[in-house]
Amino acid sequence: MTRGILIDLSGTVHIGDRPVPGAVDAIRHLQRSGAPFRFVTNTSRMTRAMIHESLQRLGCEVPAEHIFTAPLAVRRYLEAHHLRPYLLTHPALAPEFADLPQDEPTAVVVGFAQQGFTYDRLNRAFRLLKSGAPLLATGMTRYFQGKDGLELDAGPFVTALEYAAETEALVLGKPAPRFFLEAVAELGCRPEEAVMVGDDAVSDVGGALAAGLSAVLVQTGKYRPGDEAKIEQPGAVLATDVGDALEKIVGLMQ
Repeated sequence: MTRGILIDLSGTVHIGDRPVPGAVDAIRHLQRSGAPFRFVTNTSRMTRAMIHESLQRLGCEVPAEHIFTAPLAVRRYLEAHHLRPYLLTHPALAPEFADLPQDEPTAVVVGFAQQGFTYDRLNRAFRLLKSGAPLLATGMTRYFQGKDGLELDAGPFVTALEYAAETEALVLGKPAPRFFLEAVAELGCRPEEAVMVGDDAVSDVGGALAAGLSAVLVQTGKYRPGDEAKIEQPGAVLATDVGDALEKIVGLMQ
């Protein structure tokens, strides 16, 4: 029986600064139902506080604690392992790590840096990795749906650094199973009692299935016809949009 819901944001609830049609009403209905849920996102160009503010502007009045982000997972890992980060991330994300020591970095953190992916910054990250620093990634997503079309995400840059430095990134956001398990733990249920809703067949759906959750692939955002063929494991269904997905899931919970 489903007892908790994880919901992707970009492409599922909103595209850029505009909500997916019907998404806000669907979230409000979900809140009224009392079903436990969390928004889960690899977004690494905004802090959790910024994401919370953007959701409020869209009309989604949810507590900030209902937002679980890949940068938050990275921060927890850095603290637990006493690592000092070199941040190859978007400037807007800096406040998320501002109180952590960053002199003489002992780990490389890569997120969606956008224009920050300069040669000099990538090369510094490469040199740190060659000296033995671990590579921590907010995710391996190849691309996402921007307001003007598809845009490169962090994944291709992580892969480039892996190749050059002959190392392997520790992925702390989607599609890593540990990310989903941390989010499910916040819901207070077991993985097999949770379902993930998202527009990415690999990062959202594939990652959730690998972690033992069920999953729903929505046909909005980055979804393209045939994406469902990328899902290698059973346990996923297709939905028109987040409203359709939540209507089906909440119906099963009642």
